[in-house]
Order: sequence, then structure tokens, then C-alpha cells
Amino acid sequence: MLRSNLAVGSSRWAVRRAQWRALGIAEEDMTKPKIAIVNSSSKLAICFSHLDDVVGPMEEAIRAAGGLPFEVRTAAPSDFITSAGRDGRYILPSRDLIVNDIEVAVEGAQLDGMVCLASCDKTAPGQVMAAARLDIPTIIVGCGYQPSGRYEGEHVDIEEVFLAAGHVAAGRMTLEHLTGMSDNAIRGPGVCAGMGTANSMHMACEALGIALPGTTPVLANSPAMWDGVRRAGARIVELVTEGVRPREVLTPAAFANAVTVMLATSASVNSIKHLQAIAHEAGCDVDVPGLFAELADRVPLLCSVRPNGPDSIEDLEAAGGTLAVMSQLADLLDLSARTVAGGTLGDVLAGVTVADPEVVRPVSRPFGERPSIVMVHGSLAPGGAVVKRPVHDTGAQVFRGTAICYGTRDEALAGLSAGEIRPGHVVVLGGLGPVGGPGMALGSALVFALDGAGLGDTVALVTDGQMSGLVNTGTVVGEVNPEAAVGGPLGLVEDGDPIVIDLVRRRVDLEVPADELERRAAAWAQRTQVQPDTGWLSIYRQLVSPVAAGAVLTPPPHTRTGGPAGPTPQETSTP
Repeated sequence: MLRSNLAVGSSRWAVRRAQWRALGIAEEDMTKPKIAIVNSSSKLAICFSHLDDVVGPMEEAIRAAGGLPFEVRTAAPSDFITSAGRDGRYILPSRDLIVNDIEVAVEGAQLDGMVCLASCDKTAPGQVMAAARLDIPTIIVGCGYQPSGRYEGEHVDIEEVFLAAGHVAAGRMTLEHLTGMSDNAIRGPGVCAGMGTANSMHMACEALGIALPGTTPVLANSPAMWDGVRRAGARIVELVTEGVRPREVLTPAAFANAVTVMLATSASVNSIKHLQAIAHEAGCDVDVPGLFAELADRVPLLCSVRPNGPDSIEDLEAAGGTLAVMSQLADLLDLSARTVAGGTLGDVLAGVTVADPEVVRPVSRPFGERPSIVMVHGSLAPGGAVVKRPVHDTGAQVFRGTAICYGTRDEALAGLSAGEIRPGHVVVLGGLGPVGGPGMALGSALVFALDGAGLGDTVALVTDGQMSGLVNTGTVVGEVNPEAAVGGPLGLVEDGDPIVIDLVRRRVDLEVPADELERRAAAWAQRTQVQPDTGWLSIYRQLVSPVAAGAVLTPPPHTRTGGPAGPTPQETSTP
């Protein structure tokens, strides 16, 4: 599929040609497929510090295949860096900045296809959302995880530093020891090691069919990563010629396959809203939270990768990565789903073997049958919420406690330091959702602080905020919907209210009489609501949809009724 540039008018054709000729682009290159290399790069964080080095080899591969590459830069948020401001409220909205960045640059220039260099948590979902929206040939290239290190003879990675910070705050670890761990946790570029959100979404892209088979997870700057880069550069030119568009790949079957892989690997809970947002942009009528709920009891746990278990992300890659997981799950997948490699998922999995069946176990011998991603509903979360559990889940399946309410994460941390939070409490953090944040603030620091204080098993947390994909401790109910800021029941909870979290029945309930809740709701409606901030977060607050709908900023596109949407394929391209 090549776009006809004559369709934009002779004046625009002439000025664009003048711009490109001034860049040194040869006349004979003007008619080649024009490929965007979407580079979400920044020197702010190690997770994408190597992406600039990827661009050159990618350009070479595209040129060798007969294409004309253009590097396009976008916003480059890093969860651990960008979350320093506004309690992490910029993190989720940054995903949608990436989507719109790509739309402006790629659709504005009428480029024919794109390869997207995926790194930290929000880049892969933002890039796939843009691919679905623009519906031009696209390949997502996972650019790898960071090598972890050792300190005082023990393995250490970013998750352990995150967890240890709570122990320092509680006086159970010295600052010097934490500093030593921090100095040794990351030994090179790439995303966080383990099954956090970044590696989860890289694997989800492969399961969706929008990343090339056998490319996730991968160690950053390894021979395997560079091989994936070269393969993507060659294949994207073929995809443009063949006219294979993302909406032909991002089908209901593809989303069911991706959810199955997420459940089998105990992936990040953030994959739920990201996959729903991708489906939204693709005009694909699927209920991703519903799929997680429906498939939870059918999909066994085949992997036990940190922070969910003892194995490392390196072990998972060595065992065969996403391909190995899908091979073991073959009987539970829709093998007719298409992939950007050409053909079907069944074609891709033919002949795939699992290098280590102790790391990626067969369905007949799983690590566990109980789901680690649990969708819950109830009077406190009528629109749903999510709970993450470890693979080897020995914790209580029912938690009964009394509410202790805080308006912000910092207030809750101060309450913990003051001894206000005690065993049997359910900490309620409302006002952290997409609207209330605005931008969905992070509650992860409180979870790790509770663990550090020795309360991880005796105190629960319920919030409409989000959690890092590395959170996997204690009883944490996150992303409660509807959120408190729009009148959800979470905003009506008062100190001392009884709350029951029942993972067997998949419920989270506020045990307060209906008439009392009606009285509180009437009083809540009379209160003056927080006015929007200035800047990007105020725009986000006004436009964002509920988290269960993906927390997206655009109305749903027309549900597909036949062939793919988008520009009409042309056989030739002119400048």
C-alpha cells in the first residue's frame, strides 16, 4: 500500500518535494515507500537511552529493502523518572501524548508505514494505539530489557530497589544498603527487568501479531535485539507493498490471544487498560476487562517470572520467550489470527519448541490454577476493579477490615509513619483516578511502604489510582471504577466503614446500609468539586474516558463493518 501524494494537491506536493530535496533525498528515492521510524527517545532515563543507536541500523535495513526512512521523535515518558512530578499523574496521560504525536507527524506527512521503537511502559501501547488509529502498515519493535546486577552476593534489580525503599522508611534497612542496591541494580540500557508493564506490553504486541515473532522479551543491545531490528526494517517495506494494515491484525481473536498470554505469564495489570485502549482505537468491539474475567479460570499459570516468582526475564527469553508461551498455550489460542510476519499464528507456531519447560511449563503441569490477575466487582466497585496476586498465592482469599481514608498518597504515607494504619485496616485512597488525579496517580509507594512496615499481609488497600506493574504484594484493589471524583462509591467511604474483599467470589463490597449511602451521596453532590488544573492535565481531565474503557481521549471510531478503514491503496507513490 503506497499513498498517492498527488491527492494532496500540486502545491503541497511541490513544497514537500522542495523540503525533502533540500535534505539531500535523491530524485529516485522520492517514489519509494516512505517509512517512519518512531523513536520515543530521551536522555532522561536508561530505559530508552539506547534507542538513538537503533535508528541508524533500522534506516539501513529499510533502505536495503527499497524504502525511504524518516526518523520521527515523540514524547518519551519513563515511569520511574516522569512519576517524580505530580505524584505520577503525568504517566498515563503521556501514553496519549505519544498517540497524538505520532498522528501529527506520520499522518500529517502522509507516510506509508512505520516501525515503532518500543521501550518504557507507555511507549508500546501508545504506538499500537496510533497504528490502530492511522491504520497504516506498522511493526512494533521491542528494544529490550536492562541487565540487572548483584550486590553483596545477591541478585538485585529495579523492583528490589523499589521494594527496599519501603523497608528503609520503616527502619528495617539502612540507607547505605539501599544506596548500594541502587548503584548495582541496573547494568545497562533497557526497560525494567521482570514482568513489569514494559515487558508485558512488548509480549502483548507479539501475541497481538503486531510485533514480529520471536522478538520479545529480549535483552537490550543483544544480538537477538539487533536481529529483530533488521528483520523489522526489511519486513515493513514488504508490508507496505502487500497493504497489510493493523486493523486486519488487531481483531477480536488477536485480543483474546493477548489476554490469554497475559494471564498465563502473570503479566502487569496495566496491560488491561492498555489493551482496551488499543481495541478502542482499532474500532474493535471487544471488552478486554471482560476477557480477563472470562478467561481467568481457563488459563493456567505457565510462568513464574519476577516479581511474581523466582525466575528471571532472562530465563524466560532463554526458554523461548513469547513464542514458547504461545506454543504451550496453542490449544487455548485462535491460531487463525494474522500476524505482521505474514500468514497466521498457526503458521508462526509450527515447529516452535520450548527450550526449558521448567520456566515455560506445559498446560498439563502449570505453576498454579488460581488466576493472578483477578477482576472484581461489588458495591464498592460496580464498574469493576483489579487485584494482582503472586503465582504462588498463599495469602488470604478473603479480607475483612475497617476503612481508614486518605485523600492523597502522601497523606497516607504520613498516616503510616504516625502509626495511624494498623492491622485490620483497609486503606482507602480515592481521588486518584483519571479524572480525580487528574491523570491516574500512582499508589505503588504506599504498597511498598506497607510491606516495609510489616503490614503487607494484615492491611489491604483499595484505590481508584493505578499501580506499577512491579506491585505484587499484599491485598491491593486498584483502578476502582467508577472513580471517586465522578461520584463513585469509593468517594462515599468514611473511616470505620466495614469493607470485604472476597477473591473467591470476585467481589469488593462496602457494608454500609443503602439509605446511609444515599445520604452521603446527596452531601457529596453539594460539595464544590475540584476545578481543572491548567495545562495538559486539565485537557486530559476534560476528555478522558473511564479506565474500564481504556482511559482514552477520543470518541470510539466507527465499528468496522467490512474492509479496513483508511486511505485507498495506490499502486504508485509520487513525492
